[in-house]
Amino acid sequence: MSPAVFLQYVLPHRLLTHLANAVARVRWQPFKNWLIALVVRKFDVNMAEAEQPDALAYASFNAFFTRALNPGARVADPDPKSLLMPADGKISQAGRVEAGNLFQAKGHSFSATELLGDETAAALFADGSFATIYLSPRDYHRVHMPWTGTLRETLHVPGRLFTVAPWGVREIPRLFARNERLVCHFDTDFGPLCLVMVGALLVSGVETVWGGEEIPPYGSRIVRKDYRGKNIRLERFAEMARFNYGSTVIVLWPKGVATLAPGLTSERPVQLGQRLGTISA
Repeated sequence: MSPAVFLQYVLPHRLLTHLANAVARVRWQPFKNWLIALVVRKFDVNMAEAEQPDALAYASFNAFFTRALNPGARVADPDPKSLLMPADGKISQAGRVEAGNLFQAKGHSFSATELLGDETAAALFADGSFATIYLSPRDYHRVHMPWTGTLRETLHVPGRLFTVAPWGVREIPRLFARNERLVCHFDTDFGPLCLVMVGALLVSGVETVWGGEEIPPYGSRIVRKDYRGKNIRLERFAEMARFNYGSTVIVLWPKGVATLAPGLTSERPVQLGQRLGTISA
């Protein structure tokens, strides 16, 4: 085990993430400006596409990190049968849910039941497909709908806060099924659609457009919220949630619904709105 991986097991995940959450909301200009400028420079953040292109104009680091884009900076694939990419980032993995498992990296997989925290929900995606998208610090950190859907329920699943950087994905078994996450189930015209917002070390804040901040607080048990009858309908390409700091989003859909777009190999850069798959149902 490498020293970096060893540290992932022994570090006080939640304490460090609480501290990072507080630091991200500091409004003292000298500090927040230094932090924003550091990230822009280190990760080559493209501020030209932001609604507010002046990075130092944001009130806090978190406001900068969750910045909106200019109208038209991202567009939905024009084919109305396209299932859309939900976020900017890189493909971690994409493929079939095989024997109830999602592929993580060479030598590692995890079960849909573990990921979703519910065996019945996982059965809906048996032999279906998934895509895992990693959002790096340079990316747009809002997650949008791949397809029009009505929110059915969410599950806040407690867990660890391991890094979701590519090296961590390669080295830490069942990482996405072990990290704290918000599982969002939608009903669509083709059946169920699930988006999983996965938290990570220092970067585990999750907000939704319907409920505001969902994580933190960090969980000690699964919390299920039923939204049936609330008529929370989100259109294809509409904003669904955001990460306060970046992380990973996983999309799942059932067997026979859509075919994955070609070329979605590991580490391929992707953009919100491009074709993730083609609806065939």
